[in-house]
Amino acid sequence: MSIVFRAATEADAPTLAAIYGPHVVQSGVSFEDKAPDAMEMARRIGASPLYPWIVAEREGVVIGFASASRFRERAAYRWAVETSVYISGDMQGQGFGRMLYRALIATLTEQGFTQAIASITLPNEKSIDLHEAVGFQRGGVFRAVGWKQGQWRDVGVWQHDLAYDDNARPPEEPRSFAEVGVIHG
Repeated sequence: MSIVFRAATEADAPTLAAIYGPHVVQSGVSFEDKAPDAMEMARRIGASPLYPWIVAEREGVVIGFASASRFRERAAYRWAVETSVYISGDMQGQGFGRMLYRALIATLTEQGFTQAIASITLPNEKSIDLHEAVGFQRGGVFRAVGWKQGQWRDVGVWQHDLAYDDNARPPEEPRSFAEVGVIHG
């Protein structure tokens, strides 16, 4: 049973919305109040050629996705990205998240991004285990920064060095996802 990783397209938007939606409405892991519909997911997929959206397919069925986005607005942050991975509920716990995350990390590294940042709503041991299994390290905790499901939530920050080189002066600009494509990790 093989897993195929490929760039997400706007045609994947309904499936990605169905995978992501339960995380929004049934748990505190996403700070969105309303699950995005297919139209909004399509907008996000097509929003920037720089940042990857990768889907994992098993036997032709999309079972999860990984994405990266701008970490912060100011120019000095342009080499850092914020990452997310979501796996369909019935496919969780089988190692697909790690495989998908490795493809995202390899792709981001090839693009020339230097740091990947993951924000994890706490507590969430499964997500922490996933991130640490693929090389993220705990960076810190923002206390009580989000109100979700009737309570204040802490957010932990995990960080992964990618193409970081402290001797690079100045670093090269990251290449677009369209130019690099999906790199299998």
